[in-house]
Amino acid sequence: MEHARRLSGMRIGELSKRTGVSPRSLRYYEEQGLLTSSRSDAGQRHYSDAAVQRVSLIRQLFDAGMSSRVITTVLPCVDIPGDLDVAEETFTAMMRERYRIDTDIAHLIEARDALDVLIKANSRHRAELSTTAEPVAHSA
Repeated sequence: MEHARRLSGMRIGELSKRTGVSPRSLRYYEEQGLLTSSRSDAGQRHYSDAAVQRVSLIRQLFDAGMSSRVITTVLPCVDIPGDLDVAEETFTAMMRERYRIDTDIAHLIEARDALDVLIKANSRHRAELSTTAEPVAHSA
């Protein structure tokens, strides 16, 4: 009788618990080529312990506003650190993302500054209303 092969590593539920990332997101990461797993004969995903760090890195990159397409471009630098072509391509992608983030920050600062102007105007207006407003008589 043939035995089902046993794979070491954790299944998707355990990886999800250890990383705080939903199984659905983990499957998405695999579809995008950001994460890999091996499969049991029954088709269950199994991940190495290194997948925990990989998912953490992927989350950091997503949190920085990078798309899965950009992350796919950047990750080979981690996977193949000694390849000059990969390092150059990754550097270009990272610099493009840094520029995008700097641009986003500049726009957020402009929006905050505009909001500060409105807050000051509203504060002055509220102060004027509180000093000039006549008390409203309440009937008993």
